[in-house]
Amino acid sequence: MELPKFLLGDNTDFPEDIFIIHLDYPRFIINLKDDEVEFLEEAEDLDEAELNEEMEQLITQANEFYDREVKRYEE
Repeated sequence: MELPKFLLGDNTDFPEDIFIIHLDYPRFIINLKDDEVEFLEEAEDLDEAELNEEMEQLITQANEFYDREVKRYEE
């Protein structure tokens, strides 16, 4: 089974929060309400500088994914 790179998630226990789940390595969940990131695994093969650079790009992509999904829901 092929999985998407990102999933959009919500939870009625957190009605103000919107979550983006990143399923590629390194797997993480970002809460778009406050940009808090929770890693689901350790990024062992990346040093801190590489990880920061990669995460900056992935967070940008996650926000673009969210904007695209919202636009599609509105259409």
